[in-house]
Amino acid sequence: MTVMNQPEAVQAAAAAPAPSSGMSVHKTVLVEAPQAHAFAVFTERQGSWWPVATHHIGKTPAESAVLEPWAGGRWFERGVDGSECDWGHVLVWEPPHRVVLGWEISADWQHDPSLKTEVEVRFVAVGPRSTRVELEHRYLERYGDKYQQIRQGLDSAGGWTQLLQLFAAAAATPA
Repeated sequence: MTVMNQPEAVQAAAAAPAPSSGMSVHKTVLVEAPQAHAFAVFTERQGSWWPVATHHIGKTPAESAVLEPWAGGRWFERGVDGSECDWGHVLVWEPPHRVVLGWEISADWQHDPSLKTEVEVRFVAVGPRSTRVELEHRYLERYGDKYQQIRQGLDSAGGWTQLLQLFAAAAATPA
């Protein structure tokens, strides 16, 4: 498994990406799993790899991360007490090629439905048992003067890099 920064905009695999400014985070990981399996682990089994002990925003400790598998579906965490805290929504659902998520999390790490950035994840088959996963978190300029702080966090070792490493390890493990 390799994680690397991607200096150029994510290349289209299934359809052209939405226009993006230079204020984005780009990550790529090579996953040792077929494309459909990689897509399913990222979307339908997100609770198996997302580190909810450290990456949650709800008031109670989180038990799982949930992504409803359809355009318009919710993206949220479920607390150990059964409560739910929204993170955003599914904007585009194109299995097994692409998912675009609306990230509705403020600079204070609270759900804010008026703040919308996007996380586009593309799954590109590079062989029968290998998939390149390309992630772009875009429209970070919508954080205003907190843009640099948010971008640094998302682009850090504990941000999307760690999340993609955890995902790749989970995807490489048979269900």
